[in-house]
Amino acid sequence: MITAADKARVVAAIQEAEKKTSGEIFCVIMQQAGNYRMVPFAWAALIALAIPAALIYFTQWPASVIYLLQLVAFAGFSVALSQPNIRFWVVPRRLQHDRAHAEAMRQFRAQGLERTENRTGVLIFASVAERYAEIVADAGINQKVSPDVWQNVIDALVIAVRHGRPGDGFVAAIEQCGTVLAQQFPPGAINRDELPNKLVEL
Repeated sequence: MITAADKARVVAAIQEAEKKTSGEIFCVIMQQAGNYRMVPFAWAALIALAIPAALIYFTQWPASVIYLLQLVAFAGFSVALSQPNIRFWVVPRRLQHDRAHAEAMRQFRAQGLERTENRTGVLIFASVAERYAEIVADAGINQKVSPDVWQNVIDALVIAVRHGRPGDGFVAAIEQCGTVLAQQFPPGAINRDELPNKLVEL
């Protein structure tokens, strides 16, 4: 998803941004937040359930034939819709975003962003398959920075990931987050790194 050179750029951007703030920035990129394996089966079942109505109305076929066609339709559509390049087209966008948001919150906790001394951790999260990005800020930041402030950062990151430029997107997001954090959370007398400067790829 992201090259070693881009990972190095991201690390350098985090280091530069954190020189100007007591906040902590951490980045995560995922290939996909969920596999959604049950969604194709649900669509296949709906299609299979709709078949008898048309066949009963337009044909004189016996119930055994119609039932067999139902089974064939269910199996065929299940296989077809389960193909990776098709599956995400049949998963509702709301479900994709909900799953990606849940994963962003899980990563926020898993990476220890809620354990910084002044609760000034920021997670920059992107999930490629869902075309989803989110900025998750800890309580100390949310007291001073409205969530709306991050929307431009999120939009730019989504566009960059969609166009195959995740490195550019993360670097731009880090720079903008760093600017916001520097205004509200300038570096203290001891500006120590509480979290590793890295981009985690999952």
